[in-house]
Amino acid sequence: MDFNPISVNVSSEIGKLQHVLVHMPGPEIENMTPKDAHIYLFSDILNLQVAQKEYGYFKRVLQKATQVHEICDLLADILEDDRIKNSLIDRICKAEDRLVIADYLKGMTAKELSKKLIEGVRMDSIASFKKEKYLLRPLPNLFFMRDASFTMFDNLMISSMASQVRARECMILETIYNLHPMFEAKVVKPSLDYDVHGIGTVEGGDVQIIRDDVVICGLGARTNMHGVEGLVEHLKTKPGVKHLIFQELPLTPESFIHLDMVFTMLDVDKCMIYEPVILNPAFKTFHITIDGQKAVGKEVTDLVAGLKSIGIDLEPVYCGDGNDDYAAREQWHSGCNFFCLEPGKFIGYGRNQHTLQALNDAGFNVVTAADVVNNKVNLERQRKCIIAFEGNELSRGGGGARCMTMPVQRMAVEW
Repeated sequence: MDFNPISVNVSSEIGKLQHVLVHMPGPEIENMTPKDAHIYLFSDILNLQVAQKEYGYFKRVLQKATQVHEICDLLADILEDDRIKNSLIDRICKAEDRLVIADYLKGMTAKELSKKLIEGVRMDSIASFKKEKYLLRPLPNLFFMRDASFTMFDNLMISSMASQVRARECMILETIYNLHPMFEAKVVKPSLDYDVHGIGTVEGGDVQIIRDDVVICGLGARTNMHGVEGLVEHLKTKPGVKHLIFQELPLTPESFIHLDMVFTMLDVDKCMIYEPVILNPAFKTFHITIDGQKAVGKEVTDLVAGLKSIGIDLEPVYCGDGNDDYAAREQWHSGCNFFCLEPGKFIGYGRNQHTLQALNDAGFNVVTAADVVNNKVNLERQRKCIIAFEGNELSRGGGGARCMTMPVQRMAVEW
């Protein structure tokens, strides 16, 4: 393998994007039925053909703006090394009680194995197994790249998932980050490395890097207090004073599973919020100041106020344009979930029309992904814009543009 190494660094949610990891949804989506969708944390099943068409426009916009890397390709790269291949197979098979099929998997080529570890292996692939539908379950959540890992400054962080059904995603990503020559970074597992209780959970959709000294985190269904404490312990290893603000989230419905479903950054002075959660005193917000080994916490009014107290003064744009009914409907379909290509330029679903109107009123030009892809709109000539892509099918999976990306390098931001 011959790759130019990436110096991993993400010190904000909005810095100009340099490198991002993605996964185009594939057959693993169709290897899920209504009967078992709940096992994979889905409330509905997706039409793969439509989802791939929508995702294609999303990915091509990213390619216009930055370097895009497919996880399936990176996995195939490292599996060319038999030692890595055999070690990963043994680890996965042991964790999923499938050691009996290890030799079968080791007989596959690197590209074939890369696909099968994601798509799953059906029982009819091996004639002697008839008890279960899958020898290895598919990973239909993998295209939500942000859940299983996230970048915190110069570290690649491996999540501790709230559901065991997604544990293989973490194993795959950890192996890629540690062993692919493209990555130059220390890999950290905050819950496992710092949580003495062994019950911490933290998922990347809950963690956002706001500034080089500020991290925010959701506390809810997917990230628990032990996971938050693991992040605090990790921040103690970093130089200078750091701030962690964590936001309590509703436990139901599932549209509130992560912080990025109710809050995302848009620019140096603007953010998107779902007001009934972010500005609701019923959901507590706490600010922890970390200076060396000392951590001091206090409750703050809300997330926006907490950020303002440390010099990040944001004007909220309201999901659903401030109308409660519109906001509830559009938040359900990831109306707060945007992903920045650079300050003031970001991408999200086009279906959330009232939210797009609010963004337009706030000074962001609304352009379509199709026009960007077809060169009718030049992103470099756009000063502030939202690139809207079709996501009627993708949004039914329960995530948006931020969920589907894993940035590993951004440029610094002038605040």
